[in-house]
Amino acid sequence: MSRREFSSTLGLAMAALPTLSRAQGAAPVEGKHYLRLAQPLPSTPGKIEVIEFFLYTCQHCFAFDPHVSAWAKQLPADVSFRRVHVGVGAMHKLHQRLMFALESLGRLGDFHESVFKAIHVQRLDLSDEKAITQFAVSLGLEEAKFKAAFNSFTANSRMAQSAQLAAAYRAETVPALGIGGRFLTSPSLAAGPGQSAAVGHQAALALSNHLIQQLRGGKA
Repeated sequence: MSRREFSSTLGLAMAALPTLSRAQGAAPVEGKHYLRLAQPLPSTPGKIEVIEFFLYTCQHCFAFDPHVSAWAKQLPADVSFRRVHVGVGAMHKLHQRLMFALESLGRLGDFHESVFKAIHVQRLDLSDEKAITQFAVSLGLEEAKFKAAFNSFTANSRMAQSAQLAAAYRAETVPALGIGGRFLTSPSLAAGPGQSAAVGHQAALALSNHLIQQLRGGKA
């Protein structure tokens, strides 16, 4: 998608979201619809990174996933997207390892949705390493290679980096979107209280588009 197409899509999305009070041209409110980081994170000049903070066990993250996935595929070339599984407990740390193992094997794009469905649709118990390994093998992954990736130094390092990143963004709830090392928003923040999940999903993505435009234009 070109920047012109992206801008056009942004305008249509923003105008369609009265829950954000933008039908009348009002701007999103800092501290209400999104948070600004007190200390901006380092970034690559000319590039804007979007990070989705999530948990595989989170029902709201599961519901948001198809929307954010479709949105991410349409981002322009100067915007990158990646996911960060947060680790708030022992089981979540195992799921972090699962994500980073899939990523290091080059299969996260193939099986990210499969992990969500295993937990929320198939109701598989992925609460220990043995169960997770069996699940990985069921996806067609070689057991030895998966175990090596799951317990690798790379996975350990990525987990530590994820904890630091979530803390830097103040990502205390999920799903949440970190924008360009400057901002954090989420479906609940963007739409406000009392709105449906569907409205929240659209609001978060439209607001992310808006913040990306602000960063690109040097207005942030």
